[in-house]
Amino acid sequence: MVSTHVLLSKEESDELLNVLGVSRDDLPKISTRDPMVKYLKAKRGDIVKLIRNSPTAGQAIGYRVVV
Repeated sequence: MVSTHVLLSKEESDELLNVLGVSRDDLPKISTRDPMVKYLKAKRGDIVKLIRNSPTAGQAIGYRVVV
């Protein structure tokens, strides 16, 4: 029951922040100790895209910055 986690590239991260008009500090956080962060080998400052199945929206997408 784990959401799909996708590690964004530097270019994808920069484009996302530009489109949303936010900085990395404005995004919700995810710990470097999170099992999926370890699996993806993400580092501090990387952005992870979470894709969840939603009964009302079909799919809900969220973003987290690794801290």
